[in-house]
Amino acid sequence: MDEHQPNQHFDETWDVLVVGFGFAGGAAAVSAHDAGADVLLIEKMPDPGGISICAGGGIRSVTDLPRGREYLRHTVGPDVPDDVLDVMAEGMANLEGYFRRLATVNGAEIVTRDRGGNYPFPGHDALGIVEVASIPGFDARAEYPHARGRLLGPNVFKLLHDNVRARDIEVRLGTAAERLILGPTGEVLGAVIRSAAGTRRVGARRGVILATGGFEAAPELQRKYWQIRPVLPAATRGNTGDGIRMAQAAGADLWHMWHFHGSYGFRHHDPAYPFGLRVKRLPDWNPTVKEPDVRMSWIILDGEGRRFMNEYHPYLQDTGHRPLDQFDPVTQRFPKIPAYLVVDEDGRQLYPLGQAVLNDRTVEPYAWSADNLQEVENGILRKADSVQELAAIVGANPAVVAASLERWNQVVERGRDADQGRPGGSLFPVRKPPFYVGELWPVVNNTQGGPAHDAHQRVLNSFGEPIPRLYEAGELGSIWGFLYLGAGNLAECFVTGQVSGAHAAALRPWMPAVHDSAA
Repeated sequence: MDEHQPNQHFDETWDVLVVGFGFAGGAAAVSAHDAGADVLLIEKMPDPGGISICAGGGIRSVTDLPRGREYLRHTVGPDVPDDVLDVMAEGMANLEGYFRRLATVNGAEIVTRDRGGNYPFPGHDALGIVEVASIPGFDARAEYPHARGRLLGPNVFKLLHDNVRARDIEVRLGTAAERLILGPTGEVLGAVIRSAAGTRRVGARRGVILATGGFEAAPELQRKYWQIRPVLPAATRGNTGDGIRMAQAAGADLWHMWHFHGSYGFRHHDPAYPFGLRVKRLPDWNPTVKEPDVRMSWIILDGEGRRFMNEYHPYLQDTGHRPLDQFDPVTQRFPKIPAYLVVDEDGRQLYPLGQAVLNDRTVEPYAWSADNLQEVENGILRKADSVQELAAIVGANPAVVAASLERWNQVVERGRDADQGRPGGSLFPVRKPPFYVGELWPVVNNTQGGPAHDAHQRVLNSFGEPIPRLYEAGELGSIWGFLYLGAGNLAECFVTGQVSGAHAAALRPWMPAVHDSAA
């Protein structure tokens, strides 16, 4: 043991301890292992994957480095340092090769696609997508029955999981990190972890990497940093801000805690159901570049029966909640929470209005009906045979509701929404009774704030200094501090996982290796 370190007792020691087994934690563990480190990877939930496995599965890439970096500067905002942005851009430019190397383990099919950014910033067309299109013999429902994701997220996790297995990295599920263990000058020496077997003190000879995600399921943290409330989590109960608390206790600074990636959605008819049900995902679009040509069947009214927002932002899954974040100091309430989604009979028949996405073995995934009639039966949607009944459901003046519908249908006839700027190709009338109404609430897909970090993913204190041997990866302390880039969190998980794992593994160990790395 280094003479400057105290005589600490540890139940076991490893080179690198990685906390959290989603995309970021898995990538960090693989990276640290490949750099020669002895790695322990822990996950507090009984199943791996976090919210990562619920993702759409496209990993954002950069196809032209200078121009792609320029786009990233606009979307992350001005507060992310240039060197941090440089590492991210360069890592995103190398993701195709990275995934093709991972795919040698199980024969996964890797494909790339052109996909521009969500906003017309310079460099919006210098971006792409990497996908894990298929994996021989893989059945997502059979291998990960606890997860109900979108599209290719399970494929990506399977590829990563197989790489962790191929390296024989020790993984412990149902094992949570509770507190970091600090040395006398603030360096991180390990962590206290807890599982069904009890509490253990784990030494990390080279470093600890926090890949614990954000605080989607921590309403007490949301109340500290957000005005808007309540906000329903969309996918997991595991992200309760553990990494934020542990890093703060070690002296970490925080950045852009206000920014979360979210939209609007429904409450389940069972009050005990822990997740919001996200509104139907329509294609993203880019103002001045590519407007949508898909019909959006609904409009949204506030509690007074007035339409108040563009229901179809360019990237609705990121910013859809923001118009609901309005506090009225006169009434001392949030007049847009809940808001009210309204469709007519024709709109009801277009497509399912909602969907469930989750990773939780204790929760039965909700299957939204194709015609939305099950939701009328169970009360998620309410039926109104007239404008008067619609107004009664909203609790608004019938004349105001009637005027809002008339105004909207005039907008549709003109083909241009001069009131709120909704794109013309999405306009759809709401005029044919019966009407269907659903309460809408803010929904958080994932948070972006957390501990500030440097270009090596070292957690920084309030003076901008690295906290020795403490790293973070992925959603925890994400760079997306202004507008989220679609598929950007997934790219960030893999880029920052590689960076943090390699840098931590390269540190000089603070204590000699001992042969006690088995639980």
